[in-house]
Formats: sequence, C-alpha cells, structure tokens
Amino acid sequence: MHTPHIVALGGTLRAQSSTGKLLAAVLARAEARGARTTLLTGPDIVFPHFEPEHGESDEKVIRFVEALRSADAVIVGSPGYHGTLSGLVKTALDYVELLSRDDRVYFDGLPVGLIATAAGWQASVSTLQALRTITHALRGWPTPMGIAVNTVETPDVEAHCQGSLDMMVGQIFDFLKR
Repeated sequence: MHTPHIVALGGTLRAQSSTGKLLAAVLARAEARGARTTLLTGPDIVFPHFEPEHGESDEKVIRFVEALRSADAVIVGSPGYHGTLSGLVKTALDYVELLSRDDRVYFDGLPVGLIATAAGWQASVSTLQALRTITHALRGWPTPMGIAVNTVETPDVEAHCQGSLDMMVGQIFDFLKR
C-alpha cells in the first residue's frame, strides 16, 4: 500500500476549539501509522459563499480542492450550531462541488471519518447525522465509528475520545487496505 494521504477539514475559528483539537488528534494517530496528513481548519477554510468562480482565483480554495483531490481518506469535523453543522464547515463542503468533473467525483470511494462537538447531546448527535447525510451525498463511505461529543460533560475531549479516535483511524486504514 502506498503512503495514504488523509485530509481533515472543519473546526471553528477559535484556536483552541474542541473540534479542531479532535481533528489534530486523529491526524496524529494517522501519522503514527505512516500516513501523510493535511489539516484544514479555522482560517484555512474561511471561504466566500460558494460560487464556482472562486475556485479559480481564491488561493485558499485552490489549496483546499487540491488537498481533497490527492486524499485517500477524509475526516470532517464540525461544531453543532443550533442542531446542525456550522456555516464555516458547510461552506467548505459546498466547495467539494469543484470535484464534480474529476475522474474521482467528490469523495467517491473514500472512507470519511466524522466528528461532531456541541454543548449538548442533541446538537452533537444531530450534527453527526447531518455529516453522515452529506458524506453519502458526496459518495463517501462514513466510518462506522462516528464521534459525537457533549463538550459540557466532556471538557477534556482529547482524553475522553482516545479509544474512539483510535477505532476511527483503524477503520480508515482497514478500508484503505481493500
């Protein structure tokens, strides 16, 4: 198997966001298993509302799309805002449309790990479900292990999610071996 490239995208604009911490932690596990990784979070994914033309001129959008084109797996993480994913993450996912004419359309055939964090179980679980729906629409294969975290009950998200993060990375690597 070649060295897999795993791209994680999402998070918030806060430097110490729970979602961003979990995305970095899952990529660290992937790197420990030999993967090449790219983290696109916070300022890396502040894009204008989706318009195909921005993909031709916005350097951040171009970098984002090129990272996804070379990805063997993707991890998407979003905070739960009002019961669903954030506008920041949704807009970034809208730009996946720029892959619609590629040989590999969108996330077709890729394993996709999903992480949702929120200040309550309802928002974290519904956000995880929304991310699964979007992943299916983008032709990706959500890993069986999806992570939903209530940050009120679990302030130390990295310590709390170690087993789940390990399992998600294991599922991604198992998928890639097929």
